[in-house]
Amino acid sequence: MRYWNLGIVLASLALAQPANAQPVSSLLPQMLIRTSDRPILEPRGEDWESLAVFNPSVIWDGGQYIMLYRAQDQEGVSSIGLAISKDGVTFQREAQPVFSPDGMAEAGGVEDPRLIKLGDSYLLTYTAYDGRSVAQLQAATSPDLHRWTRLGPMLAQSGGTWSKSGAVLAQPLDGLYFMYYGDKVIQLATSPDARKWTAEAAPVLSPRPGTWDEGGVEPGPPPILTPRGILLIYNGRNRNNVYAVGAALLDPGDPAHVLARSEMPILKAERPYELRGTVPNVVFVEGMVWKGGQLEVWYGGGDRVIGRAVVKWP
Repeated sequence: MRYWNLGIVLASLALAQPANAQPVSSLLPQMLIRTSDRPILEPRGEDWESLAVFNPSVIWDGGQYIMLYRAQDQEGVSSIGLAISKDGVTFQREAQPVFSPDGMAEAGGVEDPRLIKLGDSYLLTYTAYDGRSVAQLQAATSPDLHRWTRLGPMLAQSGGTWSKSGAVLAQPLDGLYFMYYGDKVIQLATSPDARKWTAEAAPVLSPRPGTWDEGGVEPGPPPILTPRGILLIYNGRNRNNVYAVGAALLDPGDPAHVLARSEMPILKAERPYELRGTVPNVVFVEGMVWKGGQLEVWYGGGDRVIGRAVVKWP
């Protein structure tokens, strides 16, 4: 199915290469470089963010970096905090969470925020966890990142009792919004209003046997529309639950069509705070800003701290 004719042009440019051209994977971002040997955010205090801070979503808005991050208290219950930065490195955190669990469906916490801005409003996707066996991909909107209106489950008809990791493309294509989601395979859903979503049946990205992402794949930050296609940074794991990060380019004319995909990770667990933590051997990207020819990402390390890495692209 084709949604936008520009995608046909981009796909042709990407795939109709001369025999001596670079491989399609060269269209993708290459190895991400950490900007520090230490985390940029760590747990603090004795309350809601004392056990862990990780899996941050970051956008550039109003001349500043806005970060929503997952925080855990000593019981392991997650809330979402807000931090602001001028340089993407030094963040000023608010003293209290801006989004907290509400009701039995969120008794185990609100997890893994992904944030975009649509007009004058912010759209947050997150996982509502009941603390036992039910995780649901849900959404909320806010005019100011403090007052939130919950929209409920995003995939009420098809999500079942386990749905996670919703990454929404902020720009509609031919009148539709697109969301990549899932934590085993990456699937696609569409919406005319970014409220009511219809899931597509076929997976977009699946685990590849014998590779670094053979154990499962899930979206990272909200994807972005670029001249090369839709850039989706994703997280993968092997059979031993060692996490790493890859990238994929998708066709704007058919957002389920993969133009290129990382053969090797562009970020993997190497630092002590990534190799050890609440969950060892984890780098998990959920924040991304692309400006000035540089791709910046923010990630959870060891499910306990937050790191930052960059790469020139394209």
